[in-house]
Amino acid sequence: MPDPLRAGRYRKAPELGPHILFFSGGSALNQFSQTLKSYTHNSVHMVTPFDSGGSSAVLRKAFQMPSIGDLRSRLMALADETITGHPEVYKLFTHRLNKSSKNAELLMQLDAMCEGKDELVRAVPNPMRRLIRTQLGYFRKAMPSSFNLRGASIGNLILTGGYLNNHQHLDPIIFLFSKLVGVRGTVRATVNDNLTLCADLADGSRIIGQHRLTGKEQKPLASRVKKLYLSTNPRQLSLAQAKLRKKNRKLITNAELICYPPGSFYTSLIANLLPDGVGKAIASNDCPKVYIPNLGLDPEQIGMTMDSSIQTLLDYLRADAGPKLAANRFINFVLMDSGYQSQLNQPSITLLQKKGIQLIVTKLVSKSSTPLYDPELLVLALLSLT
Repeated sequence: MPDPLRAGRYRKAPELGPHILFFSGGSALNQFSQTLKSYTHNSVHMVTPFDSGGSSAVLRKAFQMPSIGDLRSRLMALADETITGHPEVYKLFTHRLNKSSKNAELLMQLDAMCEGKDELVRAVPNPMRRLIRTQLGYFRKAMPSSFNLRGASIGNLILTGGYLNNHQHLDPIIFLFSKLVGVRGTVRATVNDNLTLCADLADGSRIIGQHRLTGKEQKPLASRVKKLYLSTNPRQLSLAQAKLRKKNRKLITNAELICYPPGSFYTSLIANLLPDGVGKAIASNDCPKVYIPNLGLDPEQIGMTMDSSIQTLLDYLRADAGPKLAANRFINFVLMDSGYQSQLNQPSITLLQKKGIQLIVTKLVSKSSTPLYDPELLVLALLSLT
């Protein structure tokens, strides 16, 4: 590892590349995804729709909807940015309204976009322009008068309009969005439901809301996470009965490699595993499954080691699939950098042997990428496991 011949074959024909499935959220995999699309157009990204911070929180509050910010971000990372794609659509979808402008001025700009008079929209040829204007029009019509447009992502507004236009379903607008920008892969929300992440901490306290767990918008956790839940109520715990949809189950069971990638451990990775059916679908697939731990400090993993991270991942998967299933039905490999530095330390050989998990140590961090994974090295390592 890495296998340069295998990677070379994929690069020559990425449309025939492997179906690698990722459970993720946030922006941790975006740079990696931009590299991955040169090797395969068949990657699958199951993204958590539970973000409750930033601009996503504004949209969720206004429309009582799942979070779409991370979905839009991943779609754009996988978009075809070449001249054969649609660079004018890409430019529009990645545009953000000015943070310092008055809301009345931004409203005029949005109206111009809906009417096809704004230069960014006018640059998009028909019939794509008509489709985009339709989705923006649905957003504009439903937009509360108090809605703050400062810093709003046009891509998020289009996705929101499409969600409203399609009877509050994400899949149709994600499909249309993917076609408009030539997404080189498949992006899906794990569930289509408007749910909130909740966590019980070891000190007995309870946290409501994803943004309160990440340590980015609020102070980092002072106590470790004891249990993660999905709630139908954004203000208090009301346990949700979220279920994996058949189309998402099929994506998991047909994957050629399943990856638990780096990123926020609980809010990006574990959150994806909470809906009923995810653990069962993973266990039913005989493909290799690999866990790539975070480098450096993840505020969500306070008090955790590599061993406890692996065990926690297994606990959530077994909670759905059954406690008696062997660990290697869920994890076959732990992939680590040869110069690994982390709060988690090295996994114990005793644990790995007991669980039937193989440790792979190879170069994943370059001089230019330090202290992060090098996207090219990480892609090549994963391709070698397919």
